[in-house]
Amino acid sequence: MTLKAQLVTKVYGKKSNVFTALKGVSFEIQDGESVAIIGKSGSGKSTLMHVLAALDHADSGVVSLNGQDISKFSPTKLDTLRNQQFGFIFQQFFLNGRESVLENVMLPLKISGTPARERKERALYALEQVDLSDKAKNKAANLSGGQKQRVCIARALVTKPSIIFADEPTGNLDSENGKLVINLLFDLNKAKGITLIIVTHDIELARLCYRRLYMKDGKLAEIKR
Repeated sequence: MTLKAQLVTKVYGKKSNVFTALKGVSFEIQDGESVAIIGKSGSGKSTLMHVLAALDHADSGVVSLNGQDISKFSPTKLDTLRNQQFGFIFQQFFLNGRESVLENVMLPLKISGTPARERKERALYALEQVDLSDKAKNKAANLSGGQKQRVCIARALVTKPSIIFADEPTGNLDSENGKLVINLLFDLNKAKGITLIIVTHDIELARLCYRRLYMKDGKLAEIKR
């Protein structure tokens, strides 16, 4: 999937209290690339990811997927896009601690109406990919931080996405668990051809990506390979 931003602008607030988070950002991400979006706090990097991932809308400009303007998608089509083509990994995990690991991983499939047997099979396979099959019945609340992030990766994988968006995926992890998560993400990128878009402060993580997009004051300052 080719993801393209053309002169994308995003504004928050009204009248005298306006903040322009994105100022005419343009670039293109090809299928199977790994791309880091880097910048200081307030540079617009997380806003850019949210707009690219259809979690927020641009106020002007176009975000297109395979040449189709996603702002023209119906709410149902957008929901399907986020549920089936995009996978999400966040710093905060967003797991239901009272539910089992398996139930957390199955959630996107439950939302999409996948039959129960297939949900379980696909969720177990996703857990196998992140080496957590033995934790399937455990409550999510009882896992370590590194294990929780691997569950999030399994949950992102279960829908067989074309693109994974990761917002500070190692932000809450120690260096050892951070390396495990990084290795897992890049293995998936190389072995399965999943496009990887990572928002990060971590320069070492960013350098592992094929390209780095540097954001400054809402603008794309430079692109490096």
